Amino acid sequence: MIAAQLLSAQSLELGWAIYLPALAFAAWRAPWVELISDFRRQHLVFGTMLALFLLWLVRRDFASGVSFHFIGMTAVTLLLDWPLAFLVGLAAQTGLCLLGRQDWAAMGVNGVLLVLVPVTITELAAIYVERRQPRNLFVYIFCSGFFPAALAALCSILLGLGLLWMDGIFPMPPWLEDFIGYLWLVMFPEAFINGMVVTALVVFYPDWLETFNRTRYLQAPWKDESKDDDSNGPS
Repeated sequence: MIAAQLLSAQSLELGWAIYLPALAFAAWRAPWVELISDFRRQHLVFGTMLALFLLWLVRRDFASGVSFHFIGMTAVTLLLDWPLAFLVGLAAQTGLCLLGRQDWAAMGVNGVLLVLVPVTITELAAIYVERRQPRNLFVYIFCSGFFPAALAALCSILLGLGLLWMDGIFPMPPWLEDFIGYLWLVMFPEAFINGMVVTALVVFYPDWLETFNRTRYLQAPWKDESKDDDSNGPS
């Protein structure tokens, strides 16, 4: 998360110009009728919103104006699907702004880094996995949850650093070339947390996951009846 004083006016405006249309499109595609009529889904959305808000409160604030915390949007996207994931991320951001833990002016840029980028990467990965139609449960857990979360963290960090470097307000540390080694310390915990949440949901509450094909992943193992008939026939 980046404070507003570290960004130029052009970057702040660009962040809003990207984030607001994405939010409007998500609000247009959100299943409002199903959400209003389904109390279980309402509880799931509000519970996820609270969990994400609390996750973003657990962070490390640096004196320079940059904050570090886990993103968690991969699990949110797989749980609610991308339109509601955008809106849940917006609600969590609004809560942080109300508490003074995020600048209103930088809400657009941080929304792109913390919501738009992770949700887009997760959704593209989920679409790719669904098109391949795998029957192995671990393919969904790793290719839709674990690896997209790591990639989302990497892209968000690099995009944020690139933005700070272009604006030139934030003093870049002299050891920036050694930063590549620290990326693994950020990517793996992010991937582990999201993968662990997705795994728990798949095992205990698979019907909560909007992107999970229960019919294909949880069906009985395929059995070749023709081979059984041959083995039971006369020799």
